[in-house]
Amino acid sequence: MDHEDRIALFLDYENLALGARDHRGGMAFDFRPIADALAERGRVVVRRAYADWSYFDEDRRMLTRSHVELIEIPQRMGASRKNAADIKMAVDAVELAFERDYISTFVICTGDSDFTPLVHKLRELNKRVIGVGVEKSTSALLPPACDEFLYYDRLEGVDIPPTRARRGRPARLPSPEPQQVEQEPEPQAAAEEPARDVDTLAVLVAQTVAGLQGSSSGAVTASTLKRTLLRKDPTFSESDYGFRTFGELLRHLAKQNVVELAEGPAKGDPEVSLPEHGDREEAFGLLRTVVQELAGSDGAVALSGLKNQLRRARPDFSEKKLGYRSFLQFCKAAATSGVVHLEWNAEADDYLLTPQAS
Repeated sequence: MDHEDRIALFLDYENLALGARDHRGGMAFDFRPIADALAERGRVVVRRAYADWSYFDEDRRMLTRSHVELIEIPQRMGASRKNAADIKMAVDAVELAFERDYISTFVICTGDSDFTPLVHKLRELNKRVIGVGVEKSTSALLPPACDEFLYYDRLEGVDIPPTRARRGRPARLPSPEPQQVEQEPEPQAAAEEPARDVDTLAVLVAQTVAGLQGSSSGAVTASTLKRTLLRKDPTFSESDYGFRTFGELLRHLAKQNVVELAEGPAKGDPEVSLPEHGDREEAFGLLRTVVQELAGSDGAVALSGLKNQLRRARPDFSEKKLGYRSFLQFCKAAATSGVVHLEWNAEADDYLLTPQAS
């Protein structure tokens, strides 16, 4: 048990409940999907929700059954209810961070950007911070501040109600014939978010692996890669791309020759690397061929526009899938391998490439 993360959960309940109701077709907020998601990440030892509970009488029972401590924040007559619980929740979170060293992770459930300073302070105190919020009511400032951010709408077990078309008023007929009752249209399923581009993900993974390989001498493991991807984008989740687990995603990318997997130091945590040969050597060969074909009387080809020429020859070409951050970096790697000669030309104000003998 000692290796488990201890989690403290704080819910800005009014923000979550109203966000779900206003932006998700009047759906009722359900705490269970959050509890299930956190159970996969560690042991939740503190659960607190802040609100004026006279406005959420039914929700009290649901939260009490889930062992959530309800912190009452009564509202004064005529006073603004906005941010009423913010100060109390922030003070309690910081106090707990100082008093309970064994708590390693704080989960702040809100979409309110006013909690961004709290997130920064908790991370400054060496605490991991996970945010949870309703997607359409979450400030764009909050997710990047967290170590990981979960959109409530995307959690397993959250049922988004279908969007129902409004019923039109039946037209009044001038004739005495019986009016036909206008039938209500069939409920349309809620428009699903389009599946995210796996090719874009492949580029992100390849670039991240390349960066990790360049910045550390040790092997890059799947767990290290996942943590780095979350640091780049706290909202990252392999489920958004149709994969059940991160391992399943890596196996898919390995089949596409984007990465290579090998046995790692721990079971279920393989080493991840970029293919040393294969696609890279093929891409270098393509570059040499195109440069040879385009070389003019002086035998040189300008870098500008060269990438488009490669794509004409092979439409699926992408230097980023090979782990290079730019086309120039790819060409420099090809020059280092002796495929082409690359040199800056001040007169042309561009890099010039000349083919090398194969």
